[in-house]
Amino acid sequence: MIRNSRSAVARGWLFALIFLALPLSACRPPDFPQYPANYREYAYVTNGGSGTVTVVDVVDVRVDREIAVGQNPVAVAASPTRNEVYVVNSGAEGGTGALAVIDAEHNRVAATIPLHREPVSIDLDRAGELAYVANAGSNSVSVVDLKTRREVAQIGAGEQPDAARIAPDGKTLVVANRGGNSVTLIDPATGRVRTVFEGCPGAADPVIMPDSSKAFVACSDGHQVMVIGLERANEHSSEPDRLETLMDVGRGPVNLVLKPDSGELFVSNSLSDSISEVVTNSDDVGGAYMIGDGPVRGLVSSDNGLLYVANLRSQYVTLYSIDDGRRVGAIRVGDGPSALAFSANGYLLFAVDSRSGDVAVVRTATQSLFTLLPAGRDPNAIADKAFKLR
Repeated sequence: MIRNSRSAVARGWLFALIFLALPLSACRPPDFPQYPANYREYAYVTNGGSGTVTVVDVVDVRVDREIAVGQNPVAVAASPTRNEVYVVNSGAEGGTGALAVIDAEHNRVAATIPLHREPVSIDLDRAGELAYVANAGSNSVSVVDLKTRREVAQIGAGEQPDAARIAPDGKTLVVANRGGNSVTLIDPATGRVRTVFEGCPGAADPVIMPDSSKAFVACSDGHQVMVIGLERANEHSSEPDRLETLMDVGRGPVNLVLKPDSGELFVSNSLSDSISEVVTNSDDVGGAYMIGDGPVRGLVSSDNGLLYVANLRSQYVTLYSIDDGRRVGAIRVGDGPSALAFSANGYLLFAVDSRSGDVAVVRTATQSLFTLLPAGRDPNAIADKAFKLR
């Protein structure tokens, strides 16, 4: 009798433990990635109003810390070869800015490199050796040696450069001059200006083809995208820089994004609430599609199938099926999504919400919001960095 009673108690405890374990296991996503013990991944969010960078631990999906970097951080880039992240601090109005170097292994500022008036963007060469920073207030581009952590050249550009992009082959620097309504092409080896193309109102956000054959520049104060064929020279022929065409898109094109296979380019038309789809080899606009309220940033999935669009005048990131040519859904995030980044494996999408001051974490497998994480004041840009500790 006592033996049966003890057996019943044991069975009761067993069922209780199983019952308690069920909700705990149900709370953990069964398909969440597993990482080795020495794996680290962080997303870095620049907070213009706080002078800080919010560091998001991507492995544990939580805020790791907030780092003071300088006055008015506006742009961020992760090194492709070093465990470093670079933050452009625009500085006070009319004053000089600086480039903060973050040691990603310890998440601290390792160096600060002085720049010029109102730096606003950054691009890195393929080797991660040089950074190109557009100084909007100085009408120039700073070339920074990231190994020695110092500026090695200042190259004159047009009026109020918005962005400078280095071609993958390293032979052309494309500078979009927002104030000058022009595009400047520079030989980075000599610092010599090769060509200037006028007639692109509010020139912004240049994109260069992977084979370095052409550049696309958004004319953000108008309704066009400028297409420029870049200088090519080989043993058989030589082609100079040339204006290929001005393509009509929607009003206020502010962001250009290439598919990973580079076959198509998508334009976010902020004042038309639409995106335009461009065939890159023929410079044809395939069509325009209503997408959301104030689209300002696009990001294409690694399989070339889905375009995510951040709509600044809303609380939504919208989804566009590239194969089907139509909008297929929307994900409610925070208020004013303005910047996007994927995690290294593409499992998560991060949306920076400029008005609500947070970061939305979206699971791409289910296209649903996973969580919201707090950021600082006026967050505006994001970069992801993954690496393994040695």
